[in-house]
Amino acid sequence: RGNEPVNFVLIDIMKAKKSYGQHFLKDEHAAERIAQSLQLRSTYTRLLEVGPGMGMLTKYLLAYAEHQPEVWVSEADRDMVEYVKEHFPQLKGRIIEGDFLQADLRPYFGQEEQFALIGNFPYNISSQILFRMLEFKSQIPEMVGMFQLEVAQRIAAAPNSKTYGVISVLLQAFYSAKVLFQVKPTAFNPPPKVQSAVIRMERKDSQELGCDEKLFRSIVKVTFNQRRKMLRNTLVSFLPKEVLAADDSFTLRPENLSVADFVALAQRVQAYRETLPKDAIISTEADEVSLNNWEDEN
Repeated sequence: RGNEPVNFVLIDIMKAKKSYGQHFLKDEHAAERIAQSLQLRSTYTRLLEVGPGMGMLTKYLLAYAEHQPEVWVSEADRDMVEYVKEHFPQLKGRIIEGDFLQADLRPYFGQEEQFALIGNFPYNISSQILFRMLEFKSQIPEMVGMFQLEVAQRIAAAPNSKTYGVISVLLQAFYSAKVLFQVKPTAFNPPPKVQSAVIRMERKDSQELGCDEKLFRSIVKVTFNQRRKMLRNTLVSFLPKEVLAADDSFTLRPENLSVADFVALAQRVQAYRETLPKDAIISTEADEVSLNNWEDEN
């Protein structure tokens, strides 16, 4: 029963809830392509689907993971939890009930176990799902997910483009990203008002930046918050004005810097700070930037 086609009459009865940002995937071909997009199955033992909903993607994940990896799901909507329990009894004991953004994953995946992340992610929390992924980057070697097309393009954007920004740099510091294919609104019930796309991200070999990650995030956030200004104007809380004035590289704007450039910049700031007495470093708002607030101005 677990691999039976989804009953679309039930989909019509169980209306998608705006509070959960639900748009149920109903396109069989798209669901199968998403499931097939995972490429590193042999490197992890478990697979976590966020927001299975009516199970359109779930059934393909189960079909392709008959032996490995083990499929788990995380669902916040209680009605959907009951639906999954009824239609996918093989997932008994592998349903994480509650908000993925708040759930403690350690009891299920420990401190070191490798697992993949996949899903038709609710668009209203898709960015939050990604920075939640960063919190577990040492355990998540790959991610495949459905996003609003605009967000997907920003995630995979290259330097010197208008779509390149905070989310691009922070994610690409640890993962490579590629837009795989687009999905039309008619593939969902109800159809979203935006275009969608599936992206795949693969963790890079090194997870060490060689600098303080909080400082790195702060620099990226602060510079892109004023992306039209030169770096020498946005980095005044990080480096002395005479240093900023003497180096022509600070005449660039943030969109001109690669991820490696941002890492090098953070390393330079950290090295400078280490030469100062502790009481000489004034904590600024920039130093308090968290992953919960990383959207840049375009």
